[in-house]
Amino acid sequence: MTQKKKVLLSGIQPSGKLCIGNYIGALKNWVNLQDDYDSIFLIVDLHALTIKQVPSELRNRCMSFLAQYIACGINPEKNTIVIQSHVPEHAELTWVLNTLTYFGELNRMTQFKDKSKNNSSNINTGLFTYPVLMAADILIYQADLVPVGADQKQHLELSRNLAQRFNHNYSDTFPIPEPFIPKFGARIMSLQEPDKKMSKSDENENNFIALLDTPDIIMKKIKRAVTDSNTNIEYNQNRPGLANLLTLHSILTKGTIESSTMYFKGKMYSELKNELGEICVEYLRPIQDEYNKIIKDKGYLNKILKSGTEKARYKARRTLSKVYRKIGLVPFPR
Repeated sequence: MTQKKKVLLSGIQPSGKLCIGNYIGALKNWVNLQDDYDSIFLIVDLHALTIKQVPSELRNRCMSFLAQYIACGINPEKNTIVIQSHVPEHAELTWVLNTLTYFGELNRMTQFKDKSKNNSSNINTGLFTYPVLMAADILIYQADLVPVGADQKQHLELSRNLAQRFNHNYSDTFPIPEPFIPKFGARIMSLQEPDKKMSKSDENENNFIALLDTPDIIMKKIKRAVTDSNTNIEYNQNRPGLANLLTLHSILTKGTIESSTMYFKGKMYSELKNELGEICVEYLRPIQDEYNKIIKDKGYLNKILKSGTEKARYKARRTLSKVYRKIGLVPFPR
């Protein structure tokens, strides 16, 4: 008898531009996992609404992210790719989970505090309850595994707590989601501020390499990357700018930090930057070529969205009907 695959869930918010950090930290791992799990990959557009959006730009980014997911190697035949707002059960389960979430739990979320500082003119309720929607994203699909970075561990812990709380109050309904830590999880840091993680939403676009950046832009960004006033090339965490470039080189060449460091020993920073820029250009070329084909085919993209939504809603409705029955809501007459 074939063993049922575990459900793996992940998603990216359609804000900013998908960058090489997203590819190395998430998308590349998704591609490697897609044969082993029943995977659901979300474009979490409802989360993006916590920050003021230009409607036409948000719609375009969602479709662009869909095409980039596929161009990066995610197979829509093997996985469920879906836009979060196309599955209203996310929002419906969020309300139920809101009634189980304590104010103090949300008040302790460090990401809310950080985002409030950066978004002081728009500290909205959605920003505060964001982790409950994230919990609904996970629990609505009965997810077993959720790849998380350090900044999302608190949110996953809340998802686990809410699953346990619901199960305790109303009987077993949700599996308790586990964090999935990829075997390879190097963090790519900002090119201009190498003490910070590279972010697709950074206001300064020189801080990241977007997956769709042109070769000229990639070369310029790498050449402008912060290093230090030393002249010798060595891997040292106390020299974060240089360490970041060596890390990126080792990943893109499928080598090690040691092999990259030895390769550039005795060479100048300019040689490292020129070669790394060329490697980045060639590394992203196949993704960009595939993207340029896919993004023009609206019929193909809409077909994938329709199929993904149907699969996602089937799973989500099954979960939500169980939840509604257990909490005492009257079922819709048939």
